[in-house]
Amino acid sequence: MRTFVHGAAVWDVARPRRRSRVAGVTMAGFRVRDLDALRMVPHPAVTLLLEFGTGAPVVDYAGGRQQRGSVVAGPGIGSGGAVWARGENVECVQVRLSPVIARAVLGVSPADLDGAVVALDDLWGREASRIRERLGEASSWQDRFALTDALLARRYEAGPPVDPEVAWAWDRIVGDRGLVRVDGLAGEVGWSRKRLWSRFRSQLGLPPKRAVKLVRFDHAAHRLVAGEGAARVAADGGYTDQSHLHRDVVAFTGVTPANVAGEPFLAVDDIAWAIAP
Repeated sequence: MRTFVHGAAVWDVARPRRRSRVAGVTMAGFRVRDLDALRMVPHPAVTLLLEFGTGAPVVDYAGGRQQRGSVVAGPGIGSGGAVWARGENVECVQVRLSPVIARAVLGVSPADLDGAVVALDDLWGREASRIRERLGEASSWQDRFALTDALLARRYEAGPPVDPEVAWAWDRIVGDRGLVRVDGLAGEVGWSRKRLWSRFRSQLGLPPKRAVKLVRFDHAAHRLVAGEGAARVAADGGYTDQSHLHRDVVAFTGVTPANVAGEPFLAVDDIAWAIAP
């Protein structure tokens, strides 16, 4: 376990020693004594938060709504800086699910989440309570990661896959870092544009154009956090100019490119989302 310090944020962070048996799953463990208003930055994955500590995280989102405890949210949740997490004595395993596997793991399509933060109890019922208990009883973070991975693998194997054409289109967008021309994707899979757009949206939870913008933003945001200049990031990242990058960053985060490096949600990635040595 490592300690992440960024401004006022001080978190203990654990990461698994082995990759998940399910392609498209990454996870990290967090222990935070005082989680003070953390802005959740949109990410091109479905977020699954499994809490088990003495305190429960609270997620505040649009319209004054909130969820407490274990939650799930679709890809791109938090646009405009509208979703915040907080809490005391928070302990959790956070899982990032590729939208391609999320329907099988969750039991519902990311589209059915309808852009909201959903209580895991509402999706999994008693299974959500059981995994919380087992995570709390586990003696180490590596045991918790193994328990989580076994659960995800079992659910994935029993769940329905997305169409191969949809999976291919998603992988193409991610592989090209959001620089792919979306109008050409349908022709490359041999489908009509209408069919691909409909299946992509219903199975992954967002339309292809939105997916392209989200993946492109994610790469740009992490380069900004790493200290690269906005002009260079815009030029390399497929933006028409620096103003275009500025508009996208503000639309996704609620802050400007100059301020995005101060977001702990992004800055922790180098510590959390990698396999431990």
